[in-house]
This record gives sequence, C-alpha cells and structure tokens, in this order.
Amino acid sequence: MTTNEQRTVVVSRDVPARLVPDGTRITVHKNSFVNLRQALGGTYTVTINGNMARIDGTDADAIGQTPLELAFEPPAEDGTVRDDDLWTVLATIYDPEIPVNIVDLGLVYGCDVIRRDELNVVQVRMTLTAPNCGMGPVLVGDVEDRLAKVPNVDTVEVALVFDPPWSRDMMTEEAQLELGLF
Repeated sequence: MTTNEQRTVVVSRDVPARLVPDGTRITVHKNSFVNLRQALGGTYTVTINGNMARIDGTDADAIGQTPLELAFEPPAEDGTVRDDDLWTVLATIYDPEIPVNIVDLGLVYGCDVIRRDELNVVQVRMTLTAPNCGMGPVLVGDVEDRLAKVPNVDTVEVALVFDPPWSRDMMTEEAQLELGLF
C-alpha cells in the first residue's frame, strides 16, 4: 500500500488499535469493515465507525498487509534485557506525520532498564517535535507497545520531556537528507 492509497478492507481477526489522536486503546473486531487510509513507518491508520485509529505493523496481517517482524536473539538466560534490542525496536517506530524513525529524528533522549520489584522496567525519556503535538499520546503508545515485545521486558514507562526542546539539529544526517533539510 502506498501512503496515498485508500481502500476498504475486512478485518480478519480481532486486533488492538489506538484512537487518534488521544491514544485510547480499542479492539477492532473480526469482520469489521475499515477504511485503510495510510501506511507510514510500520503502522496503519484506518477509519472505523467514523473514528480514526492506528494499527501496529506487527498486527498488519489482520488488515491484509505484510506484518512487521521483530527478530531477537534468544532471550538472555539471566533474565536481562539487551540494550541493542531496545534501540533496534525504537528505530522501528516512526513519527506519525514524518517518514523518519524516532531515533533518527532525535526524539529519544534516553532508554534505561531498571529493576523494580523483581521486574525489568524500561524507562524511556523522549520528546516530540512540538510540545503541543496532538499525536503525542499515539506515539507514546507506539513506544510502549513495541518495547513490550522485547524479550525479558516486563513494563515500559515513557516520560515526555521538553527540556531540552527538540530542534532539527538533533536529527541524524541521514534523517536530514531523507527530509531534504541539507
């Protein structure tokens, strides 16, 4: 599917989604008709019953698309979380409106694993391209959902921070080239 193509599809199984822009979690039920509006950065925007929702790329099969496959080494036997796995997954998450991943955009300020009550808690500090970005809750949900798929991750906590404020200087050179900013 191209980013401009729109078509109606029948959902093949119950699939989790998030309403746009507030990020409320919903289930789109099997045999529902959805209007597939956009494919961008491994997620799909659909409309259902007059509401816009996002379906994660790992669930794309439910709407007839090729699912995003997250591949990991076998889980660490000692129960630890691999930093490389976290950053690899973060790089699969794209800003809802910009076709560049959040790592290359410079939106992720930090990602740490702490032990709390015998659980591996991933704490992410990130920002948005603008403090009043209406898609912030959806992007936070994307981060929570994708990182929860990393082996040995028990909980994900995302803190939106705005200090320092984001600027395009935080983007990688590759991202700036992709967006024609060089």
